[in-house]
Formats: sequence, structure tokens, C-alpha cells
Amino acid sequence: MVLYDYLVSPEVLELVRRDAERICAGKRAGEHSMPQQEINRLLVTLAQQGKKVVRLKGGDPFIFGRGGEELQAVAAAGIPFHVVPGITAAAGATAYAGIPLTHREHAQSITFITGHLRDGADAMDWQALARGRQTLAIYMGVVKAAEISSQLIRHGRSAQTPAAVISRGTCSDQYVQTGTLEALDQLAQKAPTPALVVIGEVVALHHEINWFGQQNPAAQKRASVVNLA
Repeated sequence: MVLYDYLVSPEVLELVRRDAERICAGKRAGEHSMPQQEINRLLVTLAQQGKKVVRLKGGDPFIFGRGGEELQAVAAAGIPFHVVPGITAAAGATAYAGIPLTHREHAQSITFITGHLRDGADAMDWQALARGRQTLAIYMGVVKAAEISSQLIRHGRSAQTPAAVISRGTCSDQYVQTGTLEALDQLAQKAPTPALVVIGEVVALHHEINWFGQQNPAAQKRASVVNLA
């Protein structure tokens, strides 16, 4: 039994053994094929039926991916499990886009945040996030790009800070848009999803070290770079 997310590419799904049953358990903004509690219940129920269960997740299950919650349910039911880690979305997508998350001259720290807060959750610490010489990697930040931009600028981050929106990171049709923090909402509106938002001076290095475009000229035509200054 393979429970997979929308983030898992068709190429990866093709690697699944042919006799396995596939169940889509993906989520997009405003579109959930299965509630989280049902996913947790199904993982436990299928395992208790004696089936071999694979939970196939893209992005990063343990960075805003709710993988921890799923394993809590499995562990509470006394079911043994094994985690096979991959490359986190922020590291993979930015590396493929030629954007180092840290750089001695530009950023000495990296902060992973989510742009999708629970209803009633505490507000972000915008003062801390607006400090310079750090990179922000924002998961699920496209929907609230306008708020993210305005809050960071209001709390002191320069409106001209480089920003990028990376859609379908590490896939053959990866799409990278770069611009400035004040133009982030415009970038987000044009971004195919799933997408990762990156804010910081390191984004400016994209045009120098875009390995993806250099090594894949055909793909570069599909993975266009749009610059909004």
C-alpha cells in the first residue's frame, strides 16, 4: 500500500512496484484529498491488517509536512516503522536554482518558516524575521505573499531585498522567478504550485550559478526565469 502526496512526481511514482495499491493522500491550498486524521487512521489500520505500508511524501515530511504527527499515530499503535530520509525541499530546490542558502558575504543564517498558520495561531515574529544577513525559506508562502512582503518591509527589511519563487523544485519543469521583496506578491501570483519562497541577498547569486539552466538548456526553455525588479 502506497499513500502518496501531490508533491510526489509521476517519475517517482513510476518506481513503485506494479502490484502495490496506490492511494492519493495529497493536500494543496484549499484542496485536501484526505483529512490529516484520516491519513493517520489509514496508516495504522492498513498496518494492523498486515499490509506493508509506504507513506511517500515530497518536500520534507518533517519540515511543515506533518510527518511527525503521522509517526506519532503509528508509534502510539505499537507499529514498527523505518524512515528513509530524502533531500529537504528548501535545500534541493534552491541548489537546483543556483541559490545558496548561506554565503559568507550575504547570509550567516537560514530560517525555515511556514506561510500557512493554524487558525488562531500566534503571529510571526516579524521583527526577528526582518533582520538582515539571513535567508528566509518559506514553505506554503505563495498564498500569503502580499502579507509576508508588507510585514517584512514594515519591520525593517529593505523593499529591494532579492526574492525568488521556485515552482516544482528539482523537477524537469522547475520554474524560477526572481525579483525584489516589494514585488513578491506579483511573483507569487504567476507561480505554478507547489512553490517555495526564498528571501535574502543570496537570491541575487542565481544569475551567476544557475547550474540547472547551464546543464539543461532544453529544460531552461521550460523553466523560464522571470525577473521583476
